[in-house]
Amino acid sequence: MKLDRLRVAVILCGFCSFIDLWATQSLLPMLAAELHQTAVAVSFTVSMPPLAIALVAPWTGVIADVLGRKRVIVTAMFLLVVPTVMVGFSTTLGAIIFWRFVQGLFVPSIFATSVAYVADECPPGEATAVTGLYVSAGVFGGFMSRFVTAFLAEHFGWRNAFLGLALLTLCFAIGVALWLPKERGFHRAASLWQSTGDMLRHFADPRLVATFSVGFCALFTFVTIFTFVSFHLVAPPFQLSTAAVGSLFVTYLAGVFTTPLTGRGVALLGRQRLVLTALACWSVGLLLTLAPNLIAIIAGLTISAASGFICQACSTSYVALTAQQARSSAVGLYVTFYYLGGSVGGVIAGLAWTFAGWTGCVLSALAVLVIVTVLVWRFWTDSADQRPPDTLTTVPET
Repeated sequence: MKLDRLRVAVILCGFCSFIDLWATQSLLPMLAAELHQTAVAVSFTVSMPPLAIALVAPWTGVIADVLGRKRVIVTAMFLLVVPTVMVGFSTTLGAIIFWRFVQGLFVPSIFATSVAYVADECPPGEATAVTGLYVSAGVFGGFMSRFVTAFLAEHFGWRNAFLGLALLTLCFAIGVALWLPKERGFHRAASLWQSTGDMLRHFADPRLVATFSVGFCALFTFVTIFTFVSFHLVAPPFQLSTAAVGSLFVTYLAGVFTTPLTGRGVALLGRQRLVLTALACWSVGLLLTLAPNLIAIIAGLTISAASGFICQACSTSYVALTAQQARSSAVGLYVTFYYLGGSVGGVIAGLAWTFAGWTGCVLSALAVLVIVTVLVWRFWTDSADQRPPDTLTTVPET
């Protein structure tokens, strides 16, 4: 019974981690038209939450190592409701950007801490399976963030869409508070100072530093493509509606199917070879989106999402397998670099869109994938995978 409660609560955590995070990505054309702003200006509503996450994520791990996991998770989920409501009441782009930034401040306390909670609390033989549930819920939450918001905005307006998201977030927070068991396998750090020192020591390992950089490049690519594809598809010759653009984010659900297979792929090919193969497929998917055909674009987005989630699952689990201590803060640092890449990607993609349109966005993403390929080929080894499989922990993107 306790394990069933834990599974349900972890699913809610995974879903809640991303239901608010990417909410404006499918609304950008609508926001640009209603607020009389440029595509680059409204894209900051997408890049601000990742920036906030990047700033606080490592300290989330430090604090959770001292205060305890459930306390941090539940508190953050309730606090996330406030800025989500405030976005719905905002009347200017500046206010929306500000409250989107505040939303991002609370998100890492949910997902980064949940990862460490699963690793510490699940019984032997269950951690990997529960992590798979968390990852799938996170991927589905990322899809619903775009889809539900676009659907509600199309029929009730974007402000009411955010009020609906706030209500969902509140329900998830109550569910986790009731069902997530209090941690028992948690070993509290002696002090914030000790926990901070443990975190900084991760930078002495070149494998971890390289993997942090891989994370930066991965979300850079995701944000570049999935933010500005909305503008590409509402323009001629496609001229899709907001709801139709939101429904295209169903391509994200490819991650629900590919992520659980990652462990098998690592066992079959090795982590490095699997990721290099996924990066090649990811590049092919990006090139498909250049075709003047909606079906080809959908196929390209699906391939990109499936490949990207394989890379993400492999890189986050590689952090957990490689870190010798202070696993929460190691995951937190990865999250920092990952979401910093998303924030920078939004800005760079805006410039690419301004000067070269959709082709510029795709080419900038391809250039970053080349960097990821070099880092994985140069620094990754498969020796870490000799550790027991139940130490595997992953954090979904989006």
